[in-house]
Amino acid sequence: MSETTSTNEENKLPLNGRRAIPPNHSNDEENEVPEMEAFGLIPRGFNPRDYLRVVDIYMFKEPHEINKKEHHTDKYYNPKLIVRRGQAFQIQIDFNRPYKPETDRFWLEFLMGRYPQQNKGTYIPIQIGNVLKPGQWGAKIIHRENNSVQLSIMSSTTCIIGKFRLYVAVLTPFGILRTRRNSATDTYILFNPWCQLDAVYLDDEKEREEYVLNDVGIVFHGNVEDVKSRSWSYGQFEENILDACLFLMDKAELELSGRGNPIKICRVASAVINSRDDNGVIAGSWNNSYDYGVAPSAWTGSVDILLEYYSSKQPVRYGQCWVFAGVFNTFLRCLGIPARLITNYSSAHDNNANLRLDFFLDDEGKVDTRLTKDSVWNYHCWNEAWMTRPDLPVGFGGWQVVDGTPQETSDGMYRCGPASVQAIKHGHVCFQFDAPFVYAEVNGDIFYTRMEKNGTQVVENVDTTRIGQLIVTKEVGGDGMMDITEEYKFREGSDEERLALETAVMYGVKKQSIQDTTYQPQTDVDMDFQAQKAVLGNDFKVTITFRNKSRNSYTANTYLSGNIVFYTGVAKSEFKKHSFSANLGPSSSSSFDVVIKSSEYMSDLLEQASFHFFVTARINETGKILAVQKAVVLEIPTLRIKTKGELVAGKETSVIVEFTNPLKQTLENVTLRLEGPGVLRTIKKQFGRIPMNSTLTWEVKFTPMRPGLRRLIASLNSDALRHVYGELNVQIQKP
Repeated sequence: MSETTSTNEENKLPLNGRRAIPPNHSNDEENEVPEMEAFGLIPRGFNPRDYLRVVDIYMFKEPHEINKKEHHTDKYYNPKLIVRRGQAFQIQIDFNRPYKPETDRFWLEFLMGRYPQQNKGTYIPIQIGNVLKPGQWGAKIIHRENNSVQLSIMSSTTCIIGKFRLYVAVLTPFGILRTRRNSATDTYILFNPWCQLDAVYLDDEKEREEYVLNDVGIVFHGNVEDVKSRSWSYGQFEENILDACLFLMDKAELELSGRGNPIKICRVASAVINSRDDNGVIAGSWNNSYDYGVAPSAWTGSVDILLEYYSSKQPVRYGQCWVFAGVFNTFLRCLGIPARLITNYSSAHDNNANLRLDFFLDDEGKVDTRLTKDSVWNYHCWNEAWMTRPDLPVGFGGWQVVDGTPQETSDGMYRCGPASVQAIKHGHVCFQFDAPFVYAEVNGDIFYTRMEKNGTQVVENVDTTRIGQLIVTKEVGGDGMMDITEEYKFREGSDEERLALETAVMYGVKKQSIQDTTYQPQTDVDMDFQAQKAVLGNDFKVTITFRNKSRNSYTANTYLSGNIVFYTGVAKSEFKKHSFSANLGPSSSSSFDVVIKSSEYMSDLLEQASFHFFVTARINETGKILAVQKAVVLEIPTLRIKTKGELVAGKETSVIVEFTNPLKQTLENVTLRLEGPGVLRTIKKQFGRIPMNSTLTWEVKFTPMRPGLRRLIASLNSDALRHVYGELNVQIQKP
């Protein structure tokens, strides 16, 4: 199209030969709706005031009124009407005179976007009838009094999700009279997990309260031997969050007509949550330097991130997997899709999805970091969203994996899912979307391979049990951990597991079997590695134990390498090298201790305080190699939170956050954050430094808005110490 200069023409539609109207993917844009739509020439004496005219529309939109109560939307901090699809809601129309059903005719119109069309579901005319049919648009009068009528309106169970504009139209002999544009009657329609006909229907009330209505959650992190947890504020009901979530679909350019489909919404959202290739919400950073942004560990919830993105339209810096998953969970719950945050411990990031993670060893048995491309994340967080999958065979609905963390591209964009958990468990990875990638994350094998001088690869050791050892989420109705490993995989070594693997291979997951390689392990000696509970800033010891089950004596040249790693398993630096020779007597166990000093690791420590130990031992008599690797996460001190005085809604009170610096060094550039959904908006405070062993105290005054059980969440961030959290449940009394 040639470029135009005049501003007048710029506002015209960019027409092309392919479609009659331009793409319609903004919920915010509007069209002009005429107040008088004439049928032809209007006679001179025509006065619209002679006809039935709408004086006022009452939406019953206050949190205590019938609509928000019955639709479970009374928690949204939003003045407009919010209802869930497939369920009746009520409005009242006041006319200029009593309504006469014999002669008067009026109807309702819901519109969305700039080019409303009936066949796209963006223009919905609703005639007034006598009966409401379940799951279909309709309206009927339930009460008439003086000049008012009260209507019950039913929305379709496949209706588009978003913000509709409401008009009331009245028929006259010469044309249609419509109400003036009034944003106070705008109506948000959301998914409805309470409605049996909705694609996101969930039949358990306790689960709906957890997966749709709970606005705080728990993120499990650490590693499989040492599970740690912290709170995250989802804040899906906070002010402007609903609009911010709808804006994400505009940003992803999802056609309005596709927005009734949870599969499409999840797929585009998994791409727009990260900033790769579409300037999405969060910019990821895994390199421990967070200039001009917030360190991922400092965030306490999703609200600040979504509001900043909604106002700036620029990616918010910075996130890592639990931040992407936390924000994604807010988005899903806010729109009414049941969702939960999942942690997979020892998660395989397999660059070529062949279910095999290769760790290459050099001649001495040390890991060669140049050749090793795959990594094992201590943990990785993703989300599950609950929905039917009419696009797949029966039985693959229910929980679907969606992942907003940018790892690999899918159909050319960084996105992942929705992939059916059931399909992953049974190996049916042919079903869209991205099931092979998720299957590999929970099912890979680790191969320790030595490169010979002539380029042949010798497999020295295979670990089939480490990947996806534990998959967890927060329990329903409590803060404990629920183990859901069995939902993703059959018991290690069972017949069903083998069958699922064969199925996955049949459907194209690449798997090199051990038979393809010359691999004869040393079976009569076991090696185990244990680490003492370690506290940040202290020395700790690790123990290597050999069990010689044979009648032979062996000697083992043993090499221990300690690395400081990102939680993604990528090494930053090797801080400990230790080798020794172990004499293994026949039919006996021998243990060897190695002390790790704080002076060896403190200068290089990364924010999640995680180490990765590789131990390799070569049995001199047979030339075989034993290998074991283990992640160790240090105990990080916590923040203490306490409240002063009683907590009553609408009355000022204060909360105190305390922290004692346990390190043998001064903390520089300290930032504290405090937030609590429904209690207080995030407050940040900078402190210059905290000397060693001294205590910082911060008092914040606030006025809680709503009664009920709420949670305060705090984080501390500094140059040398991150991932410091504290939380407190508070009961706020009614005034």
